[in-house]
Formats: sequence, structure tokens, C-alpha cells
Amino acid sequence: MDMSDNGYTEQHAQRLNDSFKRWMGRDLIQIEESKSLLQQLLHSNIFILSHGTEPDPVLNFGNQAALNLWEMDRATFVKTPSRLTAEPVRREERSRFIKEVTENGFTENDAVIRVSSTGRRFCIKQVITWNIVDENNHYYGQAATFSDYEYI
Repeated sequence: MDMSDNGYTEQHAQRLNDSFKRWMGRDLIQIEESKSLLQQLLHSNIFILSHGTEPDPVLNFGNQAALNLWEMDRATFVKTPSRLTAEPVRREERSRFIKEVTENGFTENDAVIRVSSTGRRFCIKQVITWNIVDENNHYYGQAATFSDYEYI
């Protein structure tokens, strides 16, 4: 496995894009073929994050935009259970949301409230969440992307 960028891999970047394309019919970002997909995702101006398959799923990818919004460095981000991205009062809502994605492959939501590591609340808008799968339908977790948010 290519551990090219602090534990993030080209393989994971490819799975993120391929799975997004499977569910949404388009690439996650406009891809420049001459550049590393991982580097393009990491430095994209849209927010991209994912978690794994643990019983209490842990974040395993966040591009720089996501790290900035959640106010974490990469080392902290990838040790954080994804449920902690939502306020305690919103975690049941988040659980229903995650179940819907698991069952349907993806979901699109107009507005979802999340919280940074410092407690700063924000509403992410037009978020797409999808299951990460490979060509054999092996499940690797879930990912989300959005391009707009508002502090509340």
C-alpha cells in the first residue's frame, strides 16, 4: 500500500473518486491526469472526508479544507471517531443519516449541522455522502463532500 502522504494513500483517493463516480455518475473533482489524484483531493477547494468500517467509525481522510473547518491537524483528525463531528444532541440524527447511506449507497442533504474540535458550530450545505466500495463491492466506509458552509 502506498503510504505517500502521512498515511493517506493513492489507493484510498482512487476508491473515493471511483465510488463517488459509481453513485453520482461523475468524478468527485475535475481531475488533471498528469497529477497525483491524492494531491488533487488533498488540495481541492471542496471539502472531502471519510471514515472507516470500525464499530465506532474513525475518520481516515480529510483534505486540507476539511482539516481547517474542523480545526484539527491531520494526526488528530485520523484518530477522531466520526460521530464527534456532530454535536451530542445531533448524533441520533447523524446515526439515521449514516444508516440511510449504508442502505442506499449515497444520500444528498440540503443542510447538516456539525461542530469543530473547538465547539464552533456550522451548517454544511448540499452535502453528498456515499459508501466507499471497490470494483468487487467490498465496503471500505463512507465519505462526504460539500463546497459550502456557514457558521451558526
